[in-house]
Amino acid sequence: MAKTAKEFGYEIAQDRAGRVTAAGQAPLDLDEAWTPEHLVLAGLVRCTLQSLRFHANRAGVDFLAEASASGRVTKRDSDGRYAFVELEVNVDLELEPEPADLGELLAKAERDCFVGASLTPKPVYRWRVNGRATVPT
Repeated sequence: MAKTAKEFGYEIAQDRAGRVTAAGQAPLDLDEAWTPEHLVLAGLVRCTLQSLRFHANRAGVDFLAEASASGRVTKRDSDGRYAFVELEVNVDLELEPEPADLGELLAKAERDCFVGASLTPKPVYRWRVNGRATVPT
């Protein structure tokens, strides 16, 4: 018998004044500087950190993080449509304790970010852990 996959549903709404709510709660009055493209990048960062939090908690690891994301939009060669053609996420972490399988922890954080997994092109992640550049395994 096939196992049924979990499903997650999300809902936002924007009112006539431009305020955005998440499932009818926590209204945000976004300044015009926040373009839809910025919100995609913010979602990518928040999702990456949430994925990391899930796996770090399971491994008994505490962390503090700062993160940023950037992207470049231009016409794609494949279809001539404007789209993100490059995405980069930079994460600076302080981990305690630093796990022996650090590369595996970071790889899981990348893999299990639903937003990053949904985007084309795939994001390039750059990790700095406890002051040094680190690569997932």
